[in-house]
Amino acid sequence: MTLLLPSLDGTAASAARRHRHFRPSVAPPPSLDSLTEPLRRHTLSPAGARLYADFVPLLNKTMSAPSATPDDPALSRLRAALTVFFALDGFLFAGWVVRIPAVKDQTGASASGLGLALLGVSAGAVVTMTLTGRLCARFGSRPVTVVCGVLMPLGVALPPLTHSALALGLVLLLFGAAYGGINVAMNSVAVDLVRTLRRPVMPSFHAAFSLGGMVGAGLGGLVAGHLSATRHLLGLAVIGLLVTAVTAPTLLRYEMPAPPATADARASAPHRTGGGTRGLVLVFGLVALCTAYGEGALADWGALHLEQDLHAHPGVAAAGYSCFAFAMTVGRLSGTRLLERFGGTRTVVGGGLLAAAGMVLGALAPSTGAALAGFAVTGLGLANIFPVAIERAGALAGPSGVAAASTLGYGGMLLGPPAIGFMADWFSLPLALTSVAVLAALAACIAGTTGRTPPPGAPH
Repeated sequence: MTLLLPSLDGTAASAARRHRHFRPSVAPPPSLDSLTEPLRRHTLSPAGARLYADFVPLLNKTMSAPSATPDDPALSRLRAALTVFFALDGFLFAGWVVRIPAVKDQTGASASGLGLALLGVSAGAVVTMTLTGRLCARFGSRPVTVVCGVLMPLGVALPPLTHSALALGLVLLLFGAAYGGINVAMNSVAVDLVRTLRRPVMPSFHAAFSLGGMVGAGLGGLVAGHLSATRHLLGLAVIGLLVTAVTAPTLLRYEMPAPPATADARASAPHRTGGGTRGLVLVFGLVALCTAYGEGALADWGALHLEQDLHAHPGVAAAGYSCFAFAMTVGRLSGTRLLERFGGTRTVVGGGLLAAAGMVLGALAPSTGAALAGFAVTGLGLANIFPVAIERAGALAGPSGVAAASTLGYGGMLLGPPAIGFMADWFSLPLALTSVAVLAALAACIAGTTGRTPPPGAPH
């Protein structure tokens, strides 16, 4: 059983099966009028319109799509270049988050002051996300990805140059704008590439993001005791600019031979524009928000929790996010097999409950080792929930569904850290981190409940 709704492939296959029932009589030979009469009837019938919208794009794709294959060298290079950008995004973001304790000490900010400063990342990202879709439509997703790939390394070098919470918040506005823009643009490119390849390779891109985060956090742990935050993040900026300069030509040079008629037909399908569909897309976005909240919280507060509450060495504290990112990478690399074996609903419910248990351990454990184990379990649990939610939103409403669910999801990732900061001042940081467990369990409950609800228009 898949999560909430059948996939696009399931819908198309069902339409194809229904189509096989339409068989012309073999004797006597039918006239032209008798052949076209069923088409006229189905054109006027709502059921026929749905059949036409589902099956004809599939037929057109099968008969007239370009001869692009997964082994096409151009597509392979495009996929590799996009994977590098996903990994760079995770690498730079993790490099910043592991130095948050040092930047906090440098600015002298309180927990709530740091939370307000981190809100700059959220504000910058949310504003950019609302504009990036239009920019991608006008200039193309790949050029926007490259521009953001230049802005993000520049932004990551600015936080250690500040000496107050206010200044930190202002520069984080710029960093957040680049971060939000590159995430929306990259996912837009990934959606096009997945459609062109006709293979479910989206988890591999998210695995690259997690792998980049693991490497960035691990590198941060190694240099934390030897380099200042300023030198470390400036070095990351140089690396990011070099990687963008090398990778951007490949991303921009090759065209993806995706048939636009297929995408347009799917996006305009009648059964994906109703109020019920929009509501379900928002439900998927809520699931993504609940789980991405945990990723953002661990990214910004995990190292500080280990260093401040458990008195871990700065290098060990930086390894906390590395453990989380490594476990999430492993989970996403195995996500396809999990989904094929257990289905979307079971995978999401099980992952949410596993993440909740892991975060309780990570937040309340009295030792560093147990907390690190809890972070790893949390990463395994959260690994595939976000990609599944985005995929199902796209199956419901096409690109607009992907955009809506992605924005809500990344909003949870970016708004979570400031919320943790306020709760840490009101209660304590360990107790504030247990909110990650609460929301992961909530995502599991939503998936389990909604997964038993038939989709709009499904037979009862």
